[in-house]
Amino acid sequence: MFRGTYEHAIDAKGRTSLPSRFREVLTGLGDSRLILTTGLDGCVVAYPLTAWAAFEAKLMALPQFEKAVRQLRRLYIGGAIECEIDSVGRMLIPQSLRSHAELRRDAIWMGMGPHLELWDKERYATMHQDLNDEPTREVMERRLAELGL
Repeated sequence: MFRGTYEHAIDAKGRTSLPSRFREVLTGLGDSRLILTTGLDGCVVAYPLTAWAAFEAKLMALPQFEKAVRQLRRLYIGGAIECEIDSVGRMLIPQSLRSHAELRRDAIWMGMGPHLELWDKERYATMHQDLNDEPTREVMERRLAELGL
């Protein structure tokens, strides 16, 4: 499971380092590649190959004639790119994904359990502030209560 938040830079060529803790998790899964794709929240979403395969299978099982399902497939499957992590832990973030997430120099890697998110630092700060929005907090509190927490 991927946990935690780490700040990293993106160089002029679009490369960034995957945090060492996340590389350890990926190595434990027996992989050196991630599927990067566009996300609903304006970030890049990264999946290990096995988690991606399970996610993709669930998307493909949804009814193909629903417009929202087709849009989800376009967003996630159409935007997906397999990325290799080099021997020093760097990876190239394709330009299309950097544009989608408005990634500049300062970026935030966030562990989300079975997958990761990559945020532009400023966009992340805005998203994080939104957590204090009262209606959002009420929904989060209700969801935690549903879990018995």
